[in-house]
Amino acid sequence: MRTIGLISVSCMLLPALLAGCGNNPDPGDNVKVQQKPLEPVTLKFYQSGNYLSEQDFKDLLADPVKKKYPHITVENVITKNDLPQIVAAGEPADFFITWNGGLSFYKELNAFVDVTPLAKQHNLDLNRFDEGALNAIKAVSDKGELYALPYAINLNALYYNKDIFDKFGVPYPKDGMTWEQAIDLAKLVSRSDGGTKYRGLEIDSWSRITFPLSLVPVDAKTNKATVNNDQFKRAFETAKQIFSVPGNEYVNSGTAAWNRFVKDKNVAMAPTVNLFLRFKESPDLNWDVAQFPSFSDKPNVYGMYDLHVMIPLKSSKSRDDQMRVMEVLFSDEVQTALARKTARVSAMKDPKYAKDFGADVPELKGKNLAGIFKSKPAPAPEFSIHYSKAVGLVTPEYEKYIKNGQDINTALRNAEEKINQYIASQK
Repeated sequence: MRTIGLISVSCMLLPALLAGCGNNPDPGDNVKVQQKPLEPVTLKFYQSGNYLSEQDFKDLLADPVKKKYPHITVENVITKNDLPQIVAAGEPADFFITWNGGLSFYKELNAFVDVTPLAKQHNLDLNRFDEGALNAIKAVSDKGELYALPYAINLNALYYNKDIFDKFGVPYPKDGMTWEQAIDLAKLVSRSDGGTKYRGLEIDSWSRITFPLSLVPVDAKTNKATVNNDQFKRAFETAKQIFSVPGNEYVNSGTAAWNRFVKDKNVAMAPTVNLFLRFKESPDLNWDVAQFPSFSDKPNVYGMYDLHVMIPLKSSKSRDDQMRVMEVLFSDEVQTALARKTARVSAMKDPKYAKDFGADVPELKGKNLAGIFKSKPAPAPEFSIHYSKAVGLVTPEYEKYIKNGQDINTALRNAEEKINQYIASQK
């Protein structure tokens, strides 16, 4: 009797532990798992260039991260130092933002960590990303490691000034044009009128022609120049055709070329990268956009994978919180905001982000934005650590060919020799 009484009391006191007592309530009704509160942490972001403005950083990272994870504060560190200086100084850094072309330059710093196992551990689905974008990052590694994640893909588009075409009664550019067709169109609008010299077609860099062919000036595996070949010759000859149109002679490139289209309004067509937010500077510019011209044997291909990437640095002491931040950045909510508000191309493969592109940017209302997405980037090889210097050595030879009539074979041979001499001097 006493024993039975003790068992009955035990059954009343420990219903979740004694299954033989009859009723088996849901453990969730009586057992609460005690989770250790997350410690407050500040994660520091460094940028190689102005990839994210202060407003973008606030809207895409700081505010949404704080909303989802109140214990995390993200800090945008403004510095002129590149990653090697940051690492050498031992500065506390959790993330570095750059483009995929810079990854090789940083590989020897022992600053990278493979994101793949961390993503699996934290249920960050890498299948949501554009496969070509991830492959462009993996090209840097030796065994397919993923050292960074892309948050945006730089686009290429053909911007055009509608007023110039209207002035000369010429049809507007259309989607699907080849370079030859774009050059023929340029011949119809390259002329002087009323004291203004109108330029038909202007590329701001020779990479606009080489990138769609997946060309880089140095092979990253062999560290040898790769410009003296038929592919580079084809690209440069296309550029020569552009600047051989009467009235469309080569002047200079880079930002100056952008300004001639956006501010001076004397360029009819400008095939280049993402300029959409610059149109706020010229509200009276009557412009639209079409699909980037392509090579006839590579239809619907522009640029190559030119990515803005986030590197979770190996030196961080907050690995789990690094992943929480990336979880937020690559969430549907933030990627939608990135596409709609900042007119960036999301690196997620879901087509809905392309449909959302620029939806909240007033200057883009009514523009042919769908034309941009008819092209896809060309595959991107690994960029050599000597890439930037090599570009600087090629450009003078390119200009001698375009402007001064230097033979194409001589130009490419000279560029290759200069690059190889430079690389040899660095050994």
